[in-house]
Amino acid sequence: MFYLLSRFSEHFELLNLFRYITFRTGGAIFTALLFVFFFGPWTISWLRVKQGKGQPIRDDGPQSHLSKRGTPTMGGLMILSGLGVSTLLWGNLANVYVWAVLLVTLGFGGIGFYDDYLKVTKQSHKGFSGRARLGLEFLIAGIAVILMAQAGGARFLGFLWGAGAPIPQATSLAFPFFKELLINLSYFFVVFGAFIIVGFGNAVNLTDGLDGLAIVPVMVAAGTFGVIAYLVGNANFANYLQLHFVPGTGELAVICGAMIGAGLGFLWFNAPPAQIFMGDTGSLALGGMLGSIAVATKHEIVLLVVGGLFVAETLSVIIQVVSFRYTGKRVFKMAPIHHHFEQLGWKEPQVVIRFWIIAVVLALLGLATLKLR
Repeated sequence: MFYLLSRFSEHFELLNLFRYITFRTGGAIFTALLFVFFFGPWTISWLRVKQGKGQPIRDDGPQSHLSKRGTPTMGGLMILSGLGVSTLLWGNLANVYVWAVLLVTLGFGGIGFYDDYLKVTKQSHKGFSGRARLGLEFLIAGIAVILMAQAGGARFLGFLWGAGAPIPQATSLAFPFFKELLINLSYFFVVFGAFIIVGFGNAVNLTDGLDGLAIVPVMVAAGTFGVIAYLVGNANFANYLQLHFVPGTGELAVICGAMIGAGLGFLWFNAPPAQIFMGDTGSLALGGMLGSIAVATKHEIVLLVVGGLFVAETLSVIIQVVSFRYTGKRVFKMAPIHHHFEQLGWKEPQVVIRFWIIAVVLALLGLATLKLR
């Protein structure tokens, strides 16, 4: 919305600032942060009254978690409201990528909200049907991928939107370190992109098991992809770094900034001992957001590096399930892997902070791929 003020810059030179993505990203950070700070206490009080017993705590989980009973969940509402308001104020609303990412973020947030609602009202860990949930996630992600591919030059919707010859890059998989290596997936790109988005949404969801564990790595990844989006969406920087230029994706830096601001505000209330849990409302939405930005910027493989912590958490669950099903033995004391370290005797703050450190290191490795060509 504020971006429109730049049209009057010839009359008021100061308004020219609103043309710059960097300025609007900074504005998005502070707006989201202040929004969550201001409305956070009221949201927590309201959710505590509405939920009563709060999020159900598993009896077969770490015994130290039993003391968290009564803590309200659905804290993702705080994050999504701050992120949404800030993006609408500071983003360029004529940009298709912005709306595609918001579609995934708010759509996945809605699915997570319904799942949290069922768990709280039934006081059970059995929420939304797994198949129905995944089906909705793939539907939302598929629509978003089609919109982003179309904006990049694909012609899936040529009869409605877009003209001219299709641009192969729009439906191609790019590889780090190799500028010229592109594999055109054509229509299969929709399936691939949706898989990345849904997979990462659920990966962050699995990671959200300790106070502050998921939100900081998400902010680190958002900051990393904010830089990537800005560089990929700028022709000069993309050419200098030999990246694949994707016009329009620079605007996604504003969403990443809004995510960081909202995340910082949420962390204020989620720091141990947490006053509120993120819930599926937040974790599913934020993971989907990161996945969709990676698809838009052609950095899906780099996402696996930057978000390596989330990948490891997911793999630990898959390994545990497969091992127990076919051998009757568990590889880890408990899965996801953060619970394994708790069972080894690590205190919760130790697990959280050490995982934060890992997230920062992985983000630096991901950024390093931008220069190595």
